[in-house]
Amino acid sequence: MPIIIPDNLPASSILQGENIFVMHEKRAVQQDIRPLRLAILNLMPLKIITETQILRLLGNSPLQAEITLLHPESHDSKNTPASHLDNFYTTFASVSGQMFDGMIITGAPVEQLDFEEWTYWDELCEIMDWTRSHVFSTMHICVGALAGLYYHYDVPKYVLDRKVFGVFPHRICKLGSPLLRGFDDEFFVPHSRYAETRREDIAKVPYLELLAESDQAGVYLVATHDGRQVFATGHSEYDPLTLKEEYDRDLAKGDSIELPVNYFPDDDPAGAPRVKWRSHASLLFSNWLNYCVYQETPYDLKELDHGNMVLPR
Repeated sequence: MPIIIPDNLPASSILQGENIFVMHEKRAVQQDIRPLRLAILNLMPLKIITETQILRLLGNSPLQAEITLLHPESHDSKNTPASHLDNFYTTFASVSGQMFDGMIITGAPVEQLDFEEWTYWDELCEIMDWTRSHVFSTMHICVGALAGLYYHYDVPKYVLDRKVFGVFPHRICKLGSPLLRGFDDEFFVPHSRYAETRREDIAKVPYLELLAESDQAGVYLVATHDGRQVFATGHSEYDPLTLKEEYDRDLAKGDSIELPVNYFPDDDPAGAPRVKWRSHASLLFSNWLNYCVYQETPYDLKELDHGNMVLPR
């Protein structure tokens, strides 16, 4: 089944070229189907790239999903055209009275700053608090995961001396979780961050479960017992060349950056990167959509009781 997106969103032609089932809004309104209502709070600088990456994974599912793209109103985006934001995005204020089946909060390259230094931190806190009563399941990605764990459960963020940068092997920590259904015993995930959360802090929070981790990259996948909140510190949505583009960008800026680990063949940046995470990414997003969202929310979102929806802290 398709994802439903605006007719002329740039991601549309890219995804259709990859045989991802995309349905435009004009056709969707003629169908007697209640699609999942999903919001994406896109905090990344290159929003068009990020929205395409995430929509690609959401579209690889038998579930029909209607997408609302959000950007923080309290931050001026310098890397995405204002016309794109005006045409395809909205703000939290315009949807705060609505209910959503699911929401994704992306990462952002601000992990070295204290949370309170983020220009949109107050707005993000308001949104994360709102998700507890208006969104059935929220997936937080990379720094979005660190922010969510800190805001909801006081799990600290640790800034690192060296960037966690590359494609790392991971192992399952909890068997039987629906989010991990179909995962191999070892699976690969890209990471790109200067901060981390730690397993001993996760273990102190009774509502949280550590689902997967890496010896090199640390904590990766954390969730509440009921799947209402999911925190993934990696970037399973990344394209094959995303890490290369980040590496080339940092080199051009004169930053001290090491080669991404386990990415270029023989560590030769002239070679084509080896993609090892595509199947994991597909499973993670389809499992989240199916087991945390679709199987749990009612056909009529109006049936959801705000009071019963509120998550514990």
